Amino acid sequence: MTETQVAPASPAGHRGPAVRWSSLLKVRELNVLTALILVGALISLATPYFLTTDNLMGVFRSFSLTAIMSIGMVMVIVTGGIDLSVGSVMGLASLITALGFDSGLPMPLCIVGGLLVGVVFGTFNGALITVIGLQPFIATLGSLSIGRGLMYIITHGVPVTPDVPGAFTVLGQGYIGFVPVPVVIMLVMMTGFSILMRKTRFGRHVYATGGNEYAARLSGVKTRRVKFLVYMLSSVIASLAGVVSFSRYVSAEPASGFGAELDVIAAAAIGGASLAGGVGSVEGAIIGAALTGIIANGVVLMNINTYAQQSITGAVIIIAVSLDMLRNRRKGA
Repeated sequence: MTETQVAPASPAGHRGPAVRWSSLLKVRELNVLTALILVGALISLATPYFLTTDNLMGVFRSFSLTAIMSIGMVMVIVTGGIDLSVGSVMGLASLITALGFDSGLPMPLCIVGGLLVGVVFGTFNGALITVIGLQPFIATLGSLSIGRGLMYIITHGVPVTPDVPGAFTVLGQGYIGFVPVPVVIMLVMMTGFSILMRKTRFGRHVYATGGNEYAARLSGVKTRRVKFLVYMLSSVIASLAGVVSFSRYVSAEPASGFGAELDVIAAAAIGGASLAGGVGSVEGAIIGAALTGIIANGVVLMNINTYAQQSITGAVIIIAVSLDMLRNRRKGA
């Protein structure tokens, strides 16, 4: 039974408690959520500062950009692809937005300029993969290098820090109640894209393309169009993260977004997305991003060597993917 299928009804015409729990326990997101709760509990026992409102909101803000980008990444991974360019797209979108303000353009045009970076790179990646037929790894690796090179060419290695209106900084620094605006953006996007993936024909076509592209094509799914659209969405979402990032720091660094693609892929993988395609969810990716964010926060609060953070995150990725493979083998046995 796949994640999108419903457990069969009990003989009595309704699901009994055992059937309901059996169905829930097979959902990958539940496993990751359980790990998230356990890690949070362990950190809270180790330090009294973890469960404070200020710290938790800080943690949510810190991983919100990774979580936002993981929404696009998980759609790409579900189709059986990968997008290595999201970090460069994020950084370049931040830079273009900064240059717009530096040139005295109105705020809406600056934001649109940043988002257009995602449109351009999404079109480029999508065309390379669906028209020319390049492997996603090669196509997006090339885009990563192009974006990174453009940033250094434009900035000459010098940060761009223009004056921006207060209304713009609300995107990255503001609050709605006690919740940071980037977190609100993350939650809204999670809800919208979760519905898109679970309840619409496009979402079903994304899963079908990743599950068995040949069979999906025979069933009438326009798989090339589906893949083109998911790469477009991934890049546009990454550019949105870049705009929000610039709003938060009000500085476009030449190395902005460097290595972000690894954190985003990690969030999707930890959240249950299979790199073989056909499996994954928006909610799982968000939970995966939250888990890595909480681990990073716990490392700081418990005065653990910060260099250990990458090793811990890497270990979590290996464990998560290994458990997923073992589960699949058991199902196939």
